[in-house]
Amino acid sequence: MIQRYDLIIVGGSFAGLACARTAALRGLKVAVIDGKSEPGARLRTTGIVVKEASDDFDLPAHLMRKVRGVRLYAPNDKSVDLSAPGYFFQATDTPGVLRWMASEAERAGAALLYGRKFESAVEHARGVALTALGLHANFLIGADGARSKVAETFGLSRNSHFLAGLEIECEPLADLDPRFLHCFADSRIAPGYIAWVVPGVDNTQIGVAARRPARPDLGELLLRLKSVCDIRAIRVINRRSGLIPSGGTLRHLGTNRVMLVGDAAGMVSPVTGGGIHTALHFGRRAAQLVSDYLGDRGPHPVAQLAREAPRYRAKLLLRRLLDTAPSNALINALLMTSPAQALAQRLYFHSRAGGTESFESWAAEFERGELGKSPPELQGPRLRLI
Repeated sequence: MIQRYDLIIVGGSFAGLACARTAALRGLKVAVIDGKSEPGARLRTTGIVVKEASDDFDLPAHLMRKVRGVRLYAPNDKSVDLSAPGYFFQATDTPGVLRWMASEAERAGAALLYGRKFESAVEHARGVALTALGLHANFLIGADGARSKVAETFGLSRNSHFLAGLEIECEPLADLDPRFLHCFADSRIAPGYIAWVVPGVDNTQIGVAARRPARPDLGELLLRLKSVCDIRAIRVINRRSGLIPSGGTLRHLGTNRVMLVGDAAGMVSPVTGGGIHTALHFGRRAAQLVSDYLGDRGPHPVAQLAREAPRYRAKLLLRRLLDTAPSNALINALLMTSPAQALAQRLYFHSRAGGTESFESWAAEFERGELGKSPPELQGPRLRLI
């Protein structure tokens, strides 16, 4: 017997679960299918959430830890601290966050069909038949990652430019400064990208990525870490690897009844590799568009999503520069200069300036509770009579 749904979402990670919850809350009959056994299994992400995502999509605080600054290291071990008062990152218990998102989607009314792998489907004028799984959808969304099987099945654009990442998760490193995301610019270790150490939620995440076909060198990164913290007693809990799309949003995102979102659509920053914020935002937006289209004859979701999707024009230019893997001598010469630090500030904190005070002085004020005791006097609105 065929199970019929208004919307079937392939992929149960950030984009897919955000989409499922919103669609279910809007009254659609929704199912999520995923080949993994449960939400949060076989992760391929560090799980850093930027402030914008934390503001736009309410996530449980007990599964996250705020990190307020970035410490950026040159190959010669010199470093610069970057921050912006009012801004932060969230290190997450990523499996826990995804399990919570799955429970929220299910509570909203979505059916979660884990352990059911998408292999093939046939599109027709009024929907998509997933015959092998005994399912039918009026609309299908592919949120199934960088190597999307949905994109392959329906002849859509596919990611072709990638960063390759490796990461280990270990027990907390006691003497690692927890105020920072520790980032290493080093073309010998991470050609075309960076390495990182994240003081996470009850763990420390150590990772490195490189533009393909170059290979990231996790062993060399661990040697570098000896100058930052004591890793002699490191105990590894988990290991992961994966591909990060770096070519920007894809051109052909859908057909009449099929659409891609998240990593499957290339909605990942070509420079930073960040994709969780766009996954959450456009996962939810895709649900709104499909709901309007199926129920109220709104605009076609694919055309509308293509108009709204990020283009990353400036970041794609910078990605081409990074792909050349500048020499470490050049990185050492440039990274401590004002223009390079201003660029890094913009990449990590967007348009927010770091100000002239050091991170240490600002953090000390924050910890003493001295920031914002006396709110500035703001000029009231002026009425203009015509």
